[in-house]
Amino acid sequence: MNEEQVILVNEFDEQIGLMPKLEAHEKAVLHRAFSVFVFNNKNELMLQQRALHKYHSPGLWTNTCCSHQRDGETNIEAGTRRLQEEMGFVTSLEETTSFIYKAPFDNGLTEHELDHIMIGYYQDTPVINTDEVAAWKWMPLEDVKADMKKNPQEYTAWFKIIFEKFYEHINITK
Repeated sequence: MNEEQVILVNEFDEQIGLMPKLEAHEKAVLHRAFSVFVFNNKNELMLQQRALHKYHSPGLWTNTCCSHQRDGETNIEAGTRRLQEEMGFVTSLEETTSFIYKAPFDNGLTEHELDHIMIGYYQDTPVINTDEVAAWKWMPLEDVKADMKKNPQEYTAWFKIIFEKFYEHINITK
């Protein structure tokens, strides 16, 4: 099976090439990604705990799902696909903002992504893919924010950046 390719982009989100995902993380090359935030009617966020065998950030808590767009796929199409693959459901998604971040990991890999944030709503119980997700839970945003301050080591780098710098783009109670 061929390794998944990521879309290399410049700082304006213009595609400049493709590269195998692991190579992009080894070389810290800027590539396109997305983060999906799903809320219920109580304004609680669905969090996922990454599977324990993931090659980076295993067992850490993060947003509902995240991944990389495939060549020719829109952000919404990618978010919808990955939500189904990881969490076992589909819902309408809306883009809110995007940002660039760079986060090195202890294993020598680096996330250098232009991350597109998307929001959706769902009321039921997900059917998680245990190859991707160890656990899930609903949490009010304020509780996530408080726990992230108390236990930052339990959350992914990109999730902490979004909470620190782009909170207004995910806070649906405003």
